[in-house]
Amino acid sequence: MTAIPRALSRATEQLGRTSDTPRLDAELLMAAALGIGRDRLILDSPRGEAPADFYGFVERRQAGEPVAYITGQRAFWTIDLEVGPGALVPRPDSETLIAAAVEHFSGTTGPNRVLDLGTGPGTLLLAALDEWAGATGVGIDASDVALDYARRNAARLGVQDRAEFRIGDWAKGVDERFDLILCNPPYVAEGGPVGPGVAAYEPAEALFAGPEGLDEYRRLAPEIGRLLAPGGLAAIEIGYDQADSATKLFEKHGPHPTLARDLGGRPRALLIEA
Repeated sequence: MTAIPRALSRATEQLGRTSDTPRLDAELLMAAALGIGRDRLILDSPRGEAPADFYGFVERRQAGEPVAYITGQRAFWTIDLEVGPGALVPRPDSETLIAAAVEHFSGTTGPNRVLDLGTGPGTLLLAALDEWAGATGVGIDASDVALDYARRNAARLGVQDRAEFRIGDWAKGVDERFDLILCNPPYVAEGGPVGPGVAAYEPAEALFAGPEGLDEYRRLAPEIGRLLAPGGLAAIEIGYDQADSATKLFEKHGPHPTLARDLGGRPRALLIEA
């Protein structure tokens, strides 16, 4: 066995061959093995030897398995979500959509009704409901597995009475208008580059969208206008290189979208106002 600081250093070196964030990965895995939060690990690291589980976690990460699948959770915006195989791992880039919504509704009581198309484990809907305590919403996904995670997350966060989850094909059969529409659809071109282990572990149907990565935008673009309430906002995630191509698809069916950028300054969302 090895002392915790030394085990972290060795794991960081090992994971540097397969991960873009080896130290962060090692710390998250160690915290999970110890049953504590990463903040405690950094600020008040327990003494003693690294738990045996830690070494197994590192091996799984070296093989490409997402950290969130290994630990069973992922932080997003102001909430922690349960995640696992069959559900897309929430990405920090998607917080751009929530940040844009916060700005849009600044100075108001916020949205009353929220729609999350392609909700996965409830990521965007549950973040919005945590942000606006008076809101209720609907999350739609084509995956029963993902919706099981979403319902458990809603219950754990205490918002199950404010969140409804439905199996569905985007907005098909939805005839209500919403103040806030959030959507992180598949937008990677078939065969396009993704992060280490992503294609091997995460659901392909949540990642890839045809030869140009635009197939799902073509289906969504005609629907947004009829679903958006007056004064509302739709925030649609895009790939960093899709600002022009995705904008052209949506502006055929409504107002010209504006662009929101992520913390790295890259195009990350189309914003459509009613």
